[in-house]
Amino acid sequence: QVSYLDLDDTIRQTHGYAKQGAGYGYTRVKGLNALLATICTPTAAPVIAAARLRKGAVKSARGAGKLVAEALSTARAAGAGGPDRSGLVLARADSAFYCHDVIAAARRGGAHFSITARMDAAVKKAIAAIADDAWTAIRYPQAAWDDEGQCWISDAEVAEIGFTAFTSRRKADHITARLIVRRVKRLNSDSVPAGQGELFTAWRYHAVFTDSPEPMLGAEQTHRQHAVIEQVHADLKAGPLAHLPSGSFAANSAWLVLAAIAFNLTRAAGAPASVFHARATTATIRTQLIAV
Repeated sequence: QVSYLDLDDTIRQTHGYAKQGAGYGYTRVKGLNALLATICTPTAAPVIAAARLRKGAVKSARGAGKLVAEALSTARAAGAGGPDRSGLVLARADSAFYCHDVIAAARRGGAHFSITARMDAAVKKAIAAIADDAWTAIRYPQAAWDDEGQCWISDAEVAEIGFTAFTSRRKADHITARLIVRRVKRLNSDSVPAGQGELFTAWRYHAVFTDSPEPMLGAEQTHRQHAVIEQVHADLKAGPLAHLPSGSFAANSAWLVLAAIAFNLTRAAGAPASVFHARATTATIRTQLIAV
């Protein structure tokens, strides 16, 4: 059995001056920051394994390592990886969580990791070392959204190379794994940042740092499915997180915990009902099962 642990944060916008901890974060929207970790499988929609409410101006990765450790403990208790822990448990996250604490926590919990790598100097150097004949052309059955180009793409090339991350830390903290790189052609050469050079003129690169045992193309596809956590964000914002009812940070933090409990109980109602309801949104489950 394969299980996925997805990590992401979302900003819940607030208004006025009465909310403790409200501030402007990376989205430049004033609000509070909710950090979530979800568990899912290829046949079951996500449930929330851990949740934290944080002040709005906090960095995404702050406290994420501890949250991953807690979520993995919950996932194991729920059966992820099987009773003998031989099944694959893969922790996935975007580049905001590309840090030693998150990856080390995943490894200590017996999980593999798949984290989008930030385009720092070391990653760019590794990409430049990939041979021209190492790239494999792929075509997505369904187009994938490209954040940088703000467009849908269906054709890309993928390659991989060995990579050691966090070399600025002590040697015991160095982590060696695979760097799986997807590149797509640039449609607008004017968007190339100054000083990037020829390597980044014709292509846009997206790198994933992972120790997943899957083959290269399978690991790249599995990582893109991390976007399933966005559905959890949407469900919560359309439901209990439509507003945060109190000016007290502690009360709003408790509200988030109750929202996670309600979300998981709704999932529990849908799972035995049918294959459709096992993957349906919580709004659909409430309408078709609970409201009836």
